[in-house]
Amino acid sequence: MCGIIGVVGDADPLTTLLAGLTRLEYRGYDSAGVALVRPGEMWRARTAEGTESVSALKLACADAPTDARSGIGHTRWATHGAPEAVNAHPHVDCSGTVAIIHNGIIENHRELADDLRARGHVFTSVTDSEVLAHLVEEGRRAGLELLEALRATIQAVRGAFAVAVMDATEPDVIVAARRVSPLVVGVAPGVTYLASDVPAILDRARVFYAVNDDEIVRLAPEGFRAVDLDGAPVRLRQLSIDWDLETAEKGGHDDFMIKEILEEPGAVRATLLDRRRLDGTIAFDEMRVDDDELRAVRRVVLVAAGTSHHAAQVAKYAIERWARLSVEVDIASEYRYRDPIVEIGTLVIGVSQSGETIDTIQAVREAHGRGARVVAVTNVVDSSLAREADAVVYTRAGLEISVASTKAFVAQVAALELLALRLAQLRGTLEPDEVDALVRGLGALPALVERTLARRAQVEEVATALVGARDFFFLGRHVGFPTALEGALKFKEITYRHAEGYPAGELKHGPLALIEPGVVVVAIATDPTLREKLLSNLAEVKARGATVVAIVSDDDEVTEAVADYLVRVPVTEPMFTPVVDVIPLQLLAYATARLLGRNVDRPRNLAKTVTVE
Repeated sequence: MCGIIGVVGDADPLTTLLAGLTRLEYRGYDSAGVALVRPGEMWRARTAEGTESVSALKLACADAPTDARSGIGHTRWATHGAPEAVNAHPHVDCSGTVAIIHNGIIENHRELADDLRARGHVFTSVTDSEVLAHLVEEGRRAGLELLEALRATIQAVRGAFAVAVMDATEPDVIVAARRVSPLVVGVAPGVTYLASDVPAILDRARVFYAVNDDEIVRLAPEGFRAVDLDGAPVRLRQLSIDWDLETAEKGGHDDFMIKEILEEPGAVRATLLDRRRLDGTIAFDEMRVDDDELRAVRRVVLVAAGTSHHAAQVAKYAIERWARLSVEVDIASEYRYRDPIVEIGTLVIGVSQSGETIDTIQAVREAHGRGARVVAVTNVVDSSLAREADAVVYTRAGLEISVASTKAFVAQVAALELLALRLAQLRGTLEPDEVDALVRGLGALPALVERTLARRAQVEEVATALVGARDFFFLGRHVGFPTALEGALKFKEITYRHAEGYPAGELKHGPLALIEPGVVVVAIATDPTLREKLLSNLAEVKARGATVVAIVSDDDEVTEAVADYLVRVPVTEPMFTPVVDVIPLQLLAYATARLLGRNVDRPRNLAKTVTVE
């Protein structure tokens, strides 16, 4: 996720932009830039120094013009293109007159860029964002005013975006638009502001407004006006802001964990965007393993730790079912100490949110040294894991600040299942219409996650009723098992209560001895093909006095007979259920921890990234 800020009519726009970018650093970024405009001239500076980019940018602005009154600024979390200054925003058109900043992903940027190149446009970056500058340039060449040029641009693009545009021929104007990615406008006497998040302009603007999907807004010193995609005038919704700056950084929420849980639909959506070519094949960010090599894969090994290990376990089921490949899942810290066998045709997939988990990095190094090809699934461009790998699939979940990982899990599952479908395409183990149906199912997941989050209250009621319990068992079958493991991990991480995840069929092999009155059993019961067997397991724990909480789908009419509490989720393809089912488990852990007075963002004894063995 990136940060956007803009200002029109400011006596010192650079100071405003740099202060705003500093306040957006909590979102995470790897490069930064600003552009200032005065009549007939566009000035910009860009740096790519990782999380020191804003500090470096301040030094790079030593020669900035002092008579500018308008400007835009950006912090970038790389998706298309490495985190280098040439790919940092703002991007400009061929003439250097138009400058744009953009959050999100333009799905059809390749075909748009090919068309623009055919018309003589020259691109200077490898980002998807730069296409927006050249599309606006086309509109200006056609005689459109700046707002109309942007309106035509967003009619031509597919994907998610928050975009802001300046033109040196209109130095007192910024135009902006959004679809999916957030955007707010702020107003003060004689100055108008734009930002992706309220914190960037909280200390400067007096009144704030939300820009909705497919609305285009024109900012000038005296205020703003907005139109919809058809050009009809619209009124922006005024926001009620009574936050302090710390709360504003959390999006108005009490902590980062709930903010990040609520960001999960966007994390899945961003991870899935721009993954299919026109011919239907699934594409990834940095796939430096060619199709013939992937087609020749005979065995897959996934290595990961913690939450990423649970996502990898879900991937095992998907790869085996769809691509018909043998799959192993290893705990990364154990992989290199067991003298692993790496045969010809072995593909090793390392999964890590940060890309800096030392155990996972060491595991893929071991695999590489033994001749395996390595794919990294990570959230951070140019991370250590990404550099170690032959290919990278980025999850695009944005920064996670809370130690307990939430949105990384759902993004990893989505990315890994896309990778499974790509392997199936190459191996011909699924028909094209089967792949199409599954990709459409993945595409429906963000909306299903939103619907699940809207039922938060029912989970809070369960947490309130069971907050006094001290022992929790999470049960599941098939992909419900790694989901149960993840639910148990979240619960123990932030509540400090005893919580264990088990395959439901393993109850009779030991854990059943621990079931007694006062114990809570949380069951993942959303797969209709396994429901009957799971109901038998729940009857066993009920007979021994356990309290049963069942996560069930909306069409389930039988589990209620053996459950004390039901939490319903929307129906989806069984292989996709972990993305939906994990939401109430995260919310249960979160609500319980809050009731117990725990610090959910910084649980005791734990660190966000494990960088020592």
